[in-house]
Amino acid sequence: MQNQLINWYLENKRDFPWRENQDPYRIWISEIMLQQTTTEAVIPYYNRFLEKFPNIYTLSQATLDDVYKLWEGLGYYSRARNIHATAQIIMNDFNGVFPTTHKDVLSLKGIGPYTAGAICSIAYHMPLPAVDGNVLRIIARLYDIEENILEKRVNDEVTHIIQGLLDGINPSDFNQALMDLGATICRPKNPKCEICPISNSCIAFQTHKQTVLPIRITKTKKQDIHYVTGIVTYNDYIHIFKTESGLLSNLFQCPQFNVESPFSFIEAYTKEYGVTLHVVSHIKKIKHVFTHRTWYMDVYHFQLDQPVEDLIPINTLDQYAISTAHQKCLKAYHLYK
Repeated sequence: MQNQLINWYLENKRDFPWRENQDPYRIWISEIMLQQTTTEAVIPYYNRFLEKFPNIYTLSQATLDDVYKLWEGLGYYSRARNIHATAQIIMNDFNGVFPTTHKDVLSLKGIGPYTAGAICSIAYHMPLPAVDGNVLRIIARLYDIEENILEKRVNDEVTHIIQGLLDGINPSDFNQALMDLGATICRPKNPKCEICPISNSCIAFQTHKQTVLPIRITKTKKQDIHYVTGIVTYNDYIHIFKTESGLLSNLFQCPQFNVESPFSFIEAYTKEYGVTLHVVSHIKKIKHVFTHRTWYMDVYHFQLDQPVEDLIPINTLDQYAISTAHQKCLKAYHLYK
């Protein structure tokens, strides 16, 4: 089965810039970017990132704002913070050379078991599993695992199975073959079993359960938060500020408050900044979904009666790393104007 899968991969593997060589730095950046993000979305970001930061040294010398600006639009900005911090750790603790042992790779900030397994197996050909959602789905179907794949016990079982399958084969090709199989054939919905290279080994296919498995039951409840979000202007200036902590830490955003109306926003804004402003118009209702919460933003245009700190020229907005949620608000404002 392993050979069938690898032969299929070698003939059909997808063409990605991070597969041009086995540089652990390039593999690391791609794997972090690919977390929670599709390959199609990642490619242009990856190319721009590598053009600006072609190696660990250049990344370690950058400011966090520089990294954020290139990350703008990818979301999950903690990934960017971890990449920046890890580059500096590698420079300080590993003499600027990406670590070559699984233990050291796993010790790096923002790198968990999957990412460490992917880097070590692809870059260094270590026989280590790289178990993500794609692999959990494939193995659940292959071995008819009728349990919730989100439970740690099941994840550990799949990891053990993959470890056994790696015995005596090329771990780089095998792990990447699983990645490609899950993305193109053994998909969550409508799997293409008729062209799957290992369908003859798949119990779910043989028992017609490929659309039932895997069992994936999430117990996480999303939190809905409602805001009035302000596009606050003063002549040709706009008020944005960098957040110091929280979900969007170190990113720029528009003022917003968890209040019921634009007039409540004015009251909260005046209390915080000590200046008065008035509402001009309602712009748009915007919904932005995070992993465990959803923001519902009522976007209004407000005008200041006098300047405040953190005003910037409106025509310089593209120079700032602004959260994706607030990019949507600013875009709506520009269209509204």
